[in-house]
Amino acid sequence: MSTQHPDNVNAPFFSESSELGGEDEIQEAYYVFSHLDCEEQMWDCEGKEVDNYVIKKLLSKYDWYFRDKQLGKDVFLTLRVPNPSVEKDEAKILLETLESIPRSFDTAKLFYQNEVPPIFEVILPMTSSAASLDRVYHYYKDFVVGKQHMTFSKDSVRLSEWIGTFEPDEINVIPLFEDLEHMLDAHHITRKYMQDKDLEYQRVFLARSDPAMNYGQAGAILMNKAALYNLQLLEEETGVSIQPIIGVGSAPFRGNLKPTNVESLMKEYPSVQTFTVQSAFKYDYSHDEVRSGIQKINEGKRSPAVEVDVERCKDIIERCANSYREQIIKLAPLVNEAANYVPARRKRKLHIGLFGYSRSLEGIKLPRAISFCCAFYSLGIPPEVLGLDALDDTDLDYLRQLSPHFDDNMRDALRYMNPDSMKMLPLKVRMAVDNLDIEYEVDEKHRQITTQIMNNLKNSTGKGMGEFVLQAAHLRGFLG
Repeated sequence: MSTQHPDNVNAPFFSESSELGGEDEIQEAYYVFSHLDCEEQMWDCEGKEVDNYVIKKLLSKYDWYFRDKQLGKDVFLTLRVPNPSVEKDEAKILLETLESIPRSFDTAKLFYQNEVPPIFEVILPMTSSAASLDRVYHYYKDFVVGKQHMTFSKDSVRLSEWIGTFEPDEINVIPLFEDLEHMLDAHHITRKYMQDKDLEYQRVFLARSDPAMNYGQAGAILMNKAALYNLQLLEEETGVSIQPIIGVGSAPFRGNLKPTNVESLMKEYPSVQTFTVQSAFKYDYSHDEVRSGIQKINEGKRSPAVEVDVERCKDIIERCANSYREQIIKLAPLVNEAANYVPARRKRKLHIGLFGYSRSLEGIKLPRAISFCCAFYSLGIPPEVLGLDALDDTDLDYLRQLSPHFDDNMRDALRYMNPDSMKMLPLKVRMAVDNLDIEYEVDEKHRQITTQIMNNLKNSTGKGMGEFVLQAAHLRGFLG
């Protein structure tokens, strides 16, 4: 699944500027289907300039491609909608988006001369209950489609006779779980949502970036492992195929999925059906590497999730999160200052996300996950190290048992460490890094650039900072 997450250093060749927006994203959808062999594009319907005519534009502008590859059958566009329970300012965009689905159906029906819906699934971010999923499902079924049976007060003509029928009859709603409480409860929420529906399958989306930002690297890994195991048990219990999606980025902190690391990620999360390929994956590697990586994902086969002791995971997550939180509070001013120099890569405003400790961190605000990561790496402090001091040797052994590539991911992260910058962290954190007992090599060029960044921040000059941040990101192969 290609996504619009703006973690790329390099702008794609087809964009008019370094910030993708508007027609660039239409072209991007065509590009990932036709040139990269992605099977699915996530279309974010949150933020300014939402384009509800994406299907019409794709079919009219790239008709030669979509004549051969049918939307909704061969390639897929999946809408990510606002969650009205959380995003009050954008709540009505949900209604506009759902109303656009039958119109897209009519466009595709004229184009293909068949009745395959081009859009039939939507993703609900920050899912916290089965009721929130049901509201989306039933609003579409009862109000968008259901109104076709209504008549006017002084007229016996039904709306469907006047406007035409509204199809498809129903849509699938994909929950996106992002916080600890609801990710560990994902199987219960999903079960409740499924219980009154006749489903062949149910997709469930698990975030990876925001959990890392909210609970630390170890916490994010364990949250995903526990949720995936619980979802597997749900599949066994209900007989309905549960098909997990995991939202991974190229930064080690955000999942470490890059074209050169695909096999490791598929082994790390064997039960996952769909992996997100974000912008750094698509635009910060050679075309051949990207195509090869996506081909491996497409050809991959699922296998059972690793068995997890959920209560033990909860205990480790809580301890790591407390330590991680303590260190984040101290570093927040510096991180926020560095984040000011992280370049934008999308004109579209992505969803607001969440910072899980907002009540505990009164007055402390942090940037979104990509800028957050970029700021840390630019300082020479890999965010993966924060919270490690809460792990004892038995915790580490268990983490490595559940996460066979934990050491490889930490090795990738520590490559971007600046030993001088690390001195800002408590001794216990630096000792925890040593306690990992893994061999790693610091990227000397990256270290030199982060030293310049740190010096500039200390002297409050800001001179050349944007360029230094980009230079370091080029060496990493991702922005944040």
